[in-house]
Amino acid sequence: MASTAPDKSRTRPRRRWRLQWRLWLVGLLIVLILGSALAVIASAHRTRVQYARLQRLEAQQDKLQTEWGRLLLEESTWSAPSRIERLAAERLDMQVPDISQVKVIQP
Repeated sequence: MASTAPDKSRTRPRRRWRLQWRLWLVGLLIVLILGSALAVIASAHRTRVQYARLQRLEAQQDKLQTEWGRLLLEESTWSAPSRIERLAAERLDMQVPDISQVKVIQP
């Protein structure tokens, strides 16, 4: 008489194979999750380092902008027409000509 019940010797290796496959899958997922976590940590660290660099560069830009404004003010002081006229009179004995000394030349 033939038995219709499944043969237990045939089903056990299949279950064992499924169990091993699932363990490999879980192990792979754990490795991928850990890799992803490390990538997030590295990315956050790079972001913080770059943000700190940005802050330093912005502070440097503010200092340079302040110095540029100071230099522009100094330039306008040194090139003021009244100062130039005074220095020309003192150092080079130059003077503004009288109207009688001015000659107009027609082209």
